[in-house]
Amino acid sequence: MTSPRKIVLAVGGGIAAYKAALLARECLRRGVEVRVAMTPASTRFVGPVTFTGLTGRPPVVDLWDPGHGGEVHVELADWADAIVVAPATASLLAKMVAGLADDPVTATLLCFGGPRLVAPAMHHRMWANDATQRNVEQLRRDGVRFVGPTDGPLASGASGLGRMAEPDVIADALERMLDELDGGADDAADLRGRTLVVTAGPTHEPLDPVRFLGNRSSGKMGYALAERAQRRGARVVLVSGPVALPAPAGVTVHGVTTALEMEAAVAPHLATADAIIMAAAVADFRPAEVSSSKLKKQAGVDVTTVALVRNPDILGGLGQARAASGTRRPMLVGFAVETEDVVGEARRKRISKQVDLVVGNHAGVAFEGDENEAVLVSATREDATGRLSKHALADRILDAVRAQLEG
Repeated sequence: MTSPRKIVLAVGGGIAAYKAALLARECLRRGVEVRVAMTPASTRFVGPVTFTGLTGRPPVVDLWDPGHGGEVHVELADWADAIVVAPATASLLAKMVAGLADDPVTATLLCFGGPRLVAPAMHHRMWANDATQRNVEQLRRDGVRFVGPTDGPLASGASGLGRMAEPDVIADALERMLDELDGGADDAADLRGRTLVVTAGPTHEPLDPVRFLGNRSSGKMGYALAERAQRRGARVVLVSGPVALPAPAGVTVHGVTTALEMEAAVAPHLATADAIIMAAAVADFRPAEVSSSKLKKQAGVDVTTVALVRNPDILGGLGQARAASGTRRPMLVGFAVETEDVVGEARRKRISKQVDLVVGNHAGVAFEGDENEAVLVSATREDATGRLSKHALADRILDAVRAQLEG
C-alpha cells in the first residue's frame, strides 16, 4: 500500500471559502493528509479554528507567525504532494500568473514545483472578463489544472458560470490528477480485471408502515471499499442498504432494504465474482409479522412483545455454497463488529462461516464515524491496523484481497 498522499489546501478570499472546509473533510475521509494555508481575505469568510478542528493542525495564516520555525512556505512546499486552491478568486489567479508571493498561499504556490489543482469561484462577469481568461490560459500553459467553475446560483443572487465546483467533485479531480502524475501508480490498477461485490450499510426490517428494526451502520466502510476498489481498477457491484451517502462514481449500485432482499441481490454473484466483501451490518432477526397499519399504543399497556424470526446468514450461506462447489472462488470476506473479544470472535466467525478473511472491529469505533480500527484475521495471519480513516482501512483490506487472488 502506498503511503497517504499529502496536500496543501490553499484557501482564497471568496464566499465559497466555506466549501473549503467541506473539501478538507472530504479529502481526510479519503485518507489524504491535509494542511491548510489561508490568504488574509479568506479568514474574513471562515475562521482558521475551523480548519484546526478538521485537520488537527492550525492553518498557516501569517508568513511571520513566530510559532512556525524557519520559512513556513518552504516547509509546506517541501511537505506536499499537491496543492489545491479552493476557492481561487480572480485576484488569486492574477497573483499566480504574476508570481507574487505576499501571503502564505501565494508564497507556497511560488515555492512549489508539483501538481496544482485550481477551483475558481467568482461572479460570472469576472470569470468571463478578458483579463481573467488570459490568466487562466497562462496558468494552463504553466501546467496548472482546473476543476470548474460550474454554472449555477452565485452569492450575489445572479446565476452564471462562476460557481465553485462541489467538494466531492474537486476531490475526485485531485485523485485523478495524482494517479495520472504517478503514471497510474501500481495500486491504482492492481485490481484491474477483477469483479468485486461489496455490501454496505444496515438492513431495515419493517414492523409496520412506520417503524422498523435496524442498527447504527452508516455504510461508510462499505462505500469506502467500493470507492477504493473502483479506483484500483476493479469492476464493483455495491449492494447497499438504506444509507445517506452518494453513489460512488463508476460503481454499479443495487439498493435494498431488508436482509432477504440483500441475500437475493448477492446470491447471483457467487458464480461470477472474484471476491465478495460483506461489510453490511445485516440484521440477525426480523419481526415475525409485519402489521399493515401503524401499531398504536394501548391504554394501560406498558409492555408489549414483538416476536422475531432469524434472518438468513448471508455470509455463512455463501461459505457453505462455495464449499459444496469444491472451489476457492470467490474469495469471501466478512466483518465482525463486537463489543468484546474482537479477535476471538473474528477467529470463530472465519471458521464457522468458512470464509477467507474476517475484519474484526469494535462497535464503539466501527459505526458512523470516518475512522475505524480493525484486526484482519485470516487462516495464517492476524494483522492489527491501528486507527485509520475508513478509506485507508479499505486499502488495507483490498491489499489482502489482492494478495489472495494473486496467490
